[in-house]
Amino acid sequence: MGESTTTAVDGNQLIAKALARFGVDRMFGVVGIPVTSLANRAVSLGVRFIAFHNEQSAGYAASAYGYLTGRPGVLLTVSGPGCVHGLAGLSNAMANAWPMVMISGSCDQKDFGRGDFQELDQIAAVEPFSKFSAKAKSIKEIPDCVFQALAKAGWGRPGGCYLDFPSDVLHQTISEAEAESLLATAAEKFGESEKVLCVQNSQIEEAVSLLRHAERPLIVFGKGAAFARAENELGKLVERTGIPFLPTPMGKGLLPDTHELAATAARSLAIGKCDVALVINLGIKDDPFCLGKSHPWVAAISSKVKDNVSKMEAQLAKEVVPFNFLTPMKIIRDAIAGLGSPAPILVSEGANTMDVGRSVLVQTEPRTRLDAGTWGTMGVGLGYCIAGAVASPDRLVVAVEGDSGFGFSAMEVETLVRYQLPVVVIVFNNGGVYGGDRRSPDEISGPYKDDPAPTSFVPSAGYHTLIEAFGGKGYLVGTPEELKSALSESFSAQKPAVINVIIDPYAGAESGRLQHKN
Repeated sequence: MGESTTTAVDGNQLIAKALARFGVDRMFGVVGIPVTSLANRAVSLGVRFIAFHNEQSAGYAASAYGYLTGRPGVLLTVSGPGCVHGLAGLSNAMANAWPMVMISGSCDQKDFGRGDFQELDQIAAVEPFSKFSAKAKSIKEIPDCVFQALAKAGWGRPGGCYLDFPSDVLHQTISEAEAESLLATAAEKFGESEKVLCVQNSQIEEAVSLLRHAERPLIVFGKGAAFARAENELGKLVERTGIPFLPTPMGKGLLPDTHELAATAARSLAIGKCDVALVINLGIKDDPFCLGKSHPWVAAISSKVKDNVSKMEAQLAKEVVPFNFLTPMKIIRDAIAGLGSPAPILVSEGANTMDVGRSVLVQTEPRTRLDAGTWGTMGVGLGYCIAGAVASPDRLVVAVEGDSGFGFSAMEVETLVRYQLPVVVIVFNNGGVYGGDRRSPDEISGPYKDDPAPTSFVPSAGYHTLIEAFGGKGYLVGTPEELKSALSESFSAQKPAVINVIIDPYAGAESGRLQHKN
């Protein structure tokens, strides 16, 4: 008789099994010692792994994926510096209240404190940036750790969680039967899909009373309501109450920007004069109440919106060459409108570029705008693009980026080409941070006065050639006709492309809202 054998499961495979059992189907990261096998095991179980060039961009992708899908985005990093680089994404998830789990390998437990390879107390390092963290000290702890982190990432106020797996634990083994038993137990303990925060009825009644007696009420909502998929309830609330609404930038599209009660174009009036604001952070339940009266307030908002839109359209009607920010932004707006539904996911970052884009670019569908968000994070662009393309493969992704924002993660255009993702990156190239050398004469002195200004980049840099190095399509544009042609061709192809839009380096100005902070 032959001797019976039992299949052994190591720590890498058990983590992969736990991720797949919980429903994880995408993972972002950078592989290397000691987590390469973990990535390969996950792929073999049906988890698509998107490999990046650095953990920062991969972390931004994981955080945005959590927002777009409502399920935790997962980031995989190596130990030590890989974990530290990944903190950018983890902290971004916490600041924006998006569900995410960062998984890092770590050094052998027996060698900790001896200067082992990439040694770091990673649990201590992530503590300020995570709502929950756990370190598996043996293979048998893996299922509980994985299920608990994934569940807690989405419970209550969503956010980032962290898992630490020492290299010795990754190489420990147990039998397949024991692995299945541990997975089943963990699933039973932590398999609930959500635990939400509850609000007392008395608090709701108080809020309703305030709104009923308000003369100038306003509904404000943002990405929390978008994450909660609250667009239908919001629509009912606005229609039945007749209250004007103001979306935050990433709340744009929950209700169309073109809605008659949208106060986006009268933001200063709406915020400055409202007497009661209903701020919707996550979602709405129960039937909306009806105020049963019309408001002069609505007429005032509507009048201001029409006036401001008219002024903006007059500015947009002027074709300015060399480009200012408005002329190419209008061309992009019109090209996107021509795509119809499903609308593309729009990614935007930069100073002037993002600020102007918020005013000009129109959102008509929910969760189709990603920008610097709550933390004002720069460098999110390419990571967000990749998350958008992976989360919504039926949509084109269009990034409108300043050259400074693009530079944070520009190498990830190779990732776009490698996975053939339908992403068109439009770079507003004005030669630097805010553009041009804007120093006053008294700031140009000293032994290094002949150096470029701290805000300056190489003028008219060939960003479009970067993607061409990897087989993508690049466009250099400086006129309306060239931009229209590049947008038409790239939008139709739905393949990786970079459009390098040359902007007058002295057009626009530093964001007025932020100028006093610099």
